[in-house]
Amino acid sequence: MRTGVAVGPNLDDAERMIREAHGQGAQFVLTPENTSTISLVKSDQIRQEAAHPGVARFAALAGELNIWLLIGSMGVEVGAGKFANRSFLFGPGGQKVAHYDKIHMFDVAVSERESWTESDTYQAGDRAVLADLPWGRLGMSICYDVRFPHLYRDMAKAGARFLTVPSAFTVPTGQAHWHTLLKARAIECGAFVFAPAQGGTHENNRETYGHSLVIDPWGGILAAAGTDPAILLVDIDPSLADEARRRLPSLTHDRDYLLDLPPASGN
Repeated sequence: MRTGVAVGPNLDDAERMIREAHGQGAQFVLTPENTSTISLVKSDQIRQEAAHPGVARFAALAGELNIWLLIGSMGVEVGAGKFANRSFLFGPGGQKVAHYDKIHMFDVAVSERESWTESDTYQAGDRAVLADLPWGRLGMSICYDVRFPHLYRDMAKAGARFLTVPSAFTVPTGQAHWHTLLKARAIECGAFVFAPAQGGTHENNRETYGHSLVIDPWGGILAAAGTDPAILLVDIDPSLADEARRRLPSLTHDRDYLLDLPPASGN
């Protein structure tokens, strides 16, 4: 997607593309981070989940189309003047099955011109979230989480065959790290990685990297987009996750260890 500021048109765009994906045979559809608005201005974002127009709309859409639907994220009010960057999973019965609040805040200076402090407006989540799909277990994450491999390893060890990384990556970090990080998480975990991404120059002049990816458990890229809005349709064989873990069972090889630090200088 290339989400704008106003929520209504963004929801319209998302619904149109979800319907198109369903029309091409998709049973599980995923959208990027910031599906409802790309803006970080609080007045554009804050509304409680029960009043957010996207929640009821996407739940109803999943029910109407009889699909599993992951909305990469929408901002919802959580109190104290902050909101959560929340990913939603809706089931084919039209119900919310699970939600995940982004744990790791993007508080960085990626270049001399570009810096971000998500913690000024977002409240970090504190729970890793898994959900069961008809094809296997799903582990949920958002964007900057991808730099914290222990989160994905824990979810994979808890049975996740599929890992979702909806994102709005910056251009400099995307060019340097996007493909490498996503492939590493897939390989380390022996899991599929689904990473729908925002791309291009947005209405508020924010630039995102795009390049949505689907990666298999051996690190192979099954599908890739560019920066323009697009639909990727991929057939998934869930047994490939089991095969990768049999071939390389590193998830069962963790060992406890001590960390020996060098003596303090001057001693």
